[in-house]
This record gives sequence, structure tokens and C-alpha cells, in this order.
Amino acid sequence: MAIDGGGAEAMTTARPGPPRKPSGRPRRPAFPILESKLTPPFRRDGMVPRTGLLDRLDDASGVPVVAVAAPPGYGKTTLLVQWAERDPRRFAWLSLDGRDNDPVVLLTYIAAALDRLEPVDPSVFRALGSLGAPVSGTVVPRLASWLASRAQPVVLALDDAHLLHDPECLDHLAALVEHLPPGSQLAIAGRGESPLAVARLRAEGRLEEIGAQDLAMDRQESAALLRGAELDLSEARCAELSRRTEGWPVALYLAALSLKMGQTERGEIALVGDDRFLVDYLQSVLLSRLPWETISFLTRSSVLERMCGPLCDAVLGREGSTELLESLERSNLLLIPLDRRRRWYRYHHLFRELLRAKLERGEPGLARELLVRAAVWCEHNGHHEAAIEYAMEAGDTDRVARLVVHGTFPLYQTGRYATLQRWFDWFDEHAELGRHPPVAMVGAWFHLVVGHLAASDRWAEAAERGAFKGRLPDGSTSIEGWAALRRALRCADGLAGMLRDAELAERLLPADSMMRAPALLVLGMAHVGAGAPRRADAILAEAVEVAEDAGATVAGVDALAERAVLAMARDDWREAELLVERARSVIREARLDDYVTTILLYSVAARVEIARAKVEPAHEQLARAQRLRPEMTHAIPLYAVQTRLELVRAYLALTDVTSARTVLREVDDLLRRQPDLGVLRDQAAELHAQLDAMRAEVIGASALTAAELRVLPLLATHHSFREIGERLHLSPHTVKTQAIAIYRKLGVSSRSQAIQHAHDLGLLVG
Repeated sequence: MAIDGGGAEAMTTARPGPPRKPSGRPRRPAFPILESKLTPPFRRDGMVPRTGLLDRLDDASGVPVVAVAAPPGYGKTTLLVQWAERDPRRFAWLSLDGRDNDPVVLLTYIAAALDRLEPVDPSVFRALGSLGAPVSGTVVPRLASWLASRAQPVVLALDDAHLLHDPECLDHLAALVEHLPPGSQLAIAGRGESPLAVARLRAEGRLEEIGAQDLAMDRQESAALLRGAELDLSEARCAELSRRTEGWPVALYLAALSLKMGQTERGEIALVGDDRFLVDYLQSVLLSRLPWETISFLTRSSVLERMCGPLCDAVLGREGSTELLESLERSNLLLIPLDRRRRWYRYHHLFRELLRAKLERGEPGLARELLVRAAVWCEHNGHHEAAIEYAMEAGDTDRVARLVVHGTFPLYQTGRYATLQRWFDWFDEHAELGRHPPVAMVGAWFHLVVGHLAASDRWAEAAERGAFKGRLPDGSTSIEGWAALRRALRCADGLAGMLRDAELAERLLPADSMMRAPALLVLGMAHVGAGAPRRADAILAEAVEVAEDAGATVAGVDALAERAVLAMARDDWREAELLVERARSVIREARLDDYVTTILLYSVAARVEIARAKVEPAHEQLARAQRLRPEMTHAIPLYAVQTRLELVRAYLALTDVTSARTVLREVDDLLRRQPDLGVLRDQAAELHAQLDAMRAEVIGASALTAAELRVLPLLATHHSFREIGERLHLSPHTVKTQAIAIYRKLGVSSRSQAIQHAHDLGLLVG
């Protein structure tokens, strides 16, 4: 039931050719890594040693978290670089940016940074590359376990941490802090207070804080900076500049640059320690000494987050940018090389902000044209995500629409849902959906599979209203096939409507469409609901063949599970066993262990194990299904009901009546929303009758409701009930009530006991 119907290679038109089979390669990140983010800035000549602060950091080596917080230009990054050079421990470096507000992206970069020091457990990268893997339940525990087992301490340094604001990302960072081995530290540098829960860390004595007052240079350090710039200044003159700048390092640095360029001393003393004065200072003192061509280059290239010579040439409409960048770096004009080959650069953040402000004042409206050129260059040179970001900043909705249509599926395959959500949110805010039917339809599918049902319906309606132009990712020139398949899954018009829409989708989608296997799967499911098992099995068998040929692993696994359900219904347990093992083999190879629709396979596998009198493996399969159950909602009603009916049958076979009743109540709720699900409604009634004839057995962990299963993983964090409620949009009272219910059902009396017992039962992993 994946939105792609295939592997990452089967989804994108950027890399044409036949789809490749999923790879088992262990330690390769699921998306391209920017090496420059993992490399600290290169040390410049004349850098002033911050000896006092470094001594303080040495004394705080036993504190788990170091937070360096100050406004721009106070030398936060410089301090971290010097610390890494002096400290005998190994440092893993990560420069954060806005795109790291995606749990998969952030943890992939953290794992990659640590992997540079010592090979990270391959299971971490496998989990990060697994479609639908719950980050908190798989990736974080594995990465934390790897960290905790290190014999040699490490320091994980995160620069520009003020750019990190996603609550889930911050939760994962906090979880990693809890698993740091003795002697290891997390260092966070950014503007403003650390994004972590500093109050708790401070109260527990687990935080070392360095602020602007600490980073301000004293007289000796100020004099060393000025003299390091080869300036022959008197001690009194150095002291005066230090006093006027209040030890603000960037102000001292700019003063040194302007003095070297021949500015009179009297003008320099007007510099004060407030960044709003730097705008005027930059114009009147520093930039005024540069040639006009250089100033134009600096201001116009400030629209670029990262830059290289060819990119600057394309954006600025000039030649020779590579040589100019090298010259600017040699002049120490706040230009930072990002790789050892000196190909990519960025401006110091504050310098870039000042240049961008000057561009907006001096050439208003030009920035948009420059950003569009940047998007064009990035698109043509394979930097597709950067192209989308530049196009969004430029407000180029047509370009964003086209790029997002063909960029959604690769990101979906690598689990970067937060990034995709940000793209679709931008499009929703800045564009009229009806003008862009392809992106509206792709967005409708994305919102459907992540459970945003109202948004999915709204985006689908917009797609079907609009005049279609362009192509969908499978090459379709019509959205009708995609729209029909989505309507079939939604089953809003009952089983007859599902059959009608599934047949329409199967007819309209091209033979080589990546959505053809999902279309056959849904058509087979509709016939299952209609009580036509032979017809359903034949269609599902075709779905398996098409899926294998196209690399559509999710659809193939789901079709195999559906066929196993039909085999058990006709008492062909040997066939069911073979189908289950075949599907499990595909899951292992494609790393789909935690994808939501595999819940049906786990439910069926549990029944097969019970039939073979293997109770312990059956419980393991049920625990896997339990973890996924809250995600299988009424968005796809037939599949949600069918899966729960299989779970009920498994619990009845284990005589776990209480658990069976809990799940069957969820079936009743789903049937109230959509009662027209054919034979599934009759099957639910039969199971109710069986339960009524049985006495209640001992309460099992499976008796947890879907709502309680959503709360359970968050109980394993440091969050209070209020904070858990904020994450789940529940009141603290509701969270407390559900937590008490969990304790009662698990037979424990505290939060820590509940977490331990849930781990023992397989309901929590790691």
C-alpha cells in the first residue's frame, strides 16, 4: 500500500532505466550526504587561542552536555574548533541547517558523523533506510546502544543548533544524551538558549553553559587578534578598541580588516557591540574600500547558502567566480571553505545576513531572479533538493510543483516524511492547488499514507478539479488512474464503489506504471471483501508477479499476505506457510520490517506459527503487529478491518480472550465509520459469537488499546504527562488516565516497571 508501488529506483524519473532490486548494503546512508556538514571549518592563521575557555571545558569533561550560546559573531564555532584540536578525545562534527528538522535526516547525519570516527553498527543505517521504520522505536535505541558501548569517549559537536526546532528531533537528541557513556559529551553551539531541556539538565548538574559574556574577548585576547592581523597598534589603542567593541570578536575582526585596508583610526572607534551598527559599518568602512565588481559579487551571491565557482557564474551571469572566491578566501573576508579542495564555500552567517540586507536595499527585487537561476543550476546539476529550496524561496510555484512531483517518491522511500510535509505545507500556503493537479494528486497520496485524511481528501478534490498539465511520476498523462486508485483505497462509497474504482484504476494505469501492482492489489482486496476468493486469488497472484517485475516490494508483500489469508480460509496451511515465508524473505531483503501495511503479514504469520504449535514465535509476530496497529487507521478501512480480524483470530487461538475483545472493539468502531465492507462485517459478527461463548482469560499485553499503544513509547522518554499530551494533542489528564490503564493491564505499578515489561513483551524495542 505504498504510495510509490516500488523501490526508490522504480519511482524517480531522474534516473531512468529498469528498477533495481533492493540492496542489502549495510553502511550506506539512504540519501546523499553533504560532506561539508561533517567537517569543522578549517583553522585560519592568526586565530586567537581561547585558553581560559578551553581550560574551563577541560574541567567540565565529565558533564554530559556543553551548551555554547551567544549572538552572531562571538566565536562559538571557533571555540568548538579549538576545543577539538586540543582535546585528546575524538570529535564528531555536524553543522546543522534547516533541513535537519527531519528526524531521519538529523539522525542520518549524526550516524554518519560518528561513523567517521568508528564504524557505526550497520543496523543503524539499515533502520534509517527502512521504509516506515519508527525512528524512536528502532533508530534511536540502536544508535544509543552503539554510543553506550564505546570504550573510547567521543564528543558530538552540533554547530548552529538554533536552526533545530522540530520537537521530535529534539526528543531524539535528548534520548541520545541519556545514553552517553562516561567521558563522552554532546556539545551544542547556537544563537540563544540551547534547544534541549536545559532547566532539567541544569538542575541535575549535567550542563556546562558558555554565554556571550564568557565569549567576549578580554584585553589580552583583543590585542592578540588585532596584532595577529599584522597591525602595529599601541597597547592603549588595542585597549580602546576592545572597550568600544565590548570584546565582540566579529567587530574586532572587521576593525582589523578595515585598518589593514587603510582606514583612519579615528573612524574605527565608532564601532560598538550591537549588530545593527554593523550594517552601517560594513557599508561605510569595509565595503567602501573594495572594488564595485567585488561588492556586487558579494551582495548578489549572498542569496546562496553554499557556493562554488560554476554556481556563482550561472547565478550572477559572469565568468571567473572560482578565482574570485579563492582570492576572497585568501583575503580573510569572512568566506569559509567547506572542503579541502576549496571548491565549495559559504559566508560567515552574520556576514551573509548583512550582505543580503544590503542587496535588498540596493537592488530590491533582484534576489528572486538570482534564486530562480540558482534553482535552475541546481536542478541541472543533480542537486534536486537544493533546487526545490531555492525555488521555494523565490516563490516560483510552477518550478516547485514540477520538482516536488518528481522528488516526493525518493524522499518517501528514505523516510524523510518531515521534509516532505514541509514542502507540501509550503505549497499549500503559497499556491492554488487546483492550478497544479500533478502535485495535488501526489500530495493527496502522501497525506493518505501518513494518516492526514482530511488533507488528503482536500488535495485530491483540488487535483480532480484542475486542468491537468504535465506528467505524473509514472509517466501518466492523466490523473484519473491515480485518483481512482486512491478512491478505491478510501472506500468512501462502500464495497461496490471500491470495486468500481479499482477496476477503473487497473484499466487506466499504463502497463509499466509503478502504480499498477498496487492497483491489482487493491482490486484483489476488493474481491476478498466481496466474497469472491477465487477471483481475488487470481488477481493477487498477478499483483505479486507485476510487483516482482517492477521491484514494487510493498505491494508484493501485501499481496502475498492477502493470498495467505485466502489459503488459511480454505484450510491450506502449507500454502499459507510458503506464502508467508516468501513475503518475510522479501521484507528482510527490502528492509520493510516496520512499514505499516506489513501488519497484515505479521498477523497472518502469527496464525501460521500457532498452527505449527510454535507459540513463542507467534507472540513475537503479534508484538510486531501490535507496534504497528495504532498506525493502521480508518484511512484505509477495508485493510484496517481485515488486519484486526486476523489479529482477533490469532488471539482466540491463543485463548487470549481479553486481547481479542480489545481488538474486536476497534473493528466495531471502524465498521461504524464504514459499515459497507462486504463479508468482513459478517466475519466480525462470527468472531463476536465465538467470544461470547468463551470465558475471559488472563489479561495480556495485547489488551492495550490503539490509543494506549500510542502513549506507551513516550512513557519511555523523560517527558512529563503534560509534554506527552502536547506531542499527541491530548490533555495531561487523558495521558495520565491512559498511563494508569497501561500499568493496570501490564500488571505493574510504576512507569519504569511498565517500560521494562513492555520491552520484555516486545512492545518496545531497543
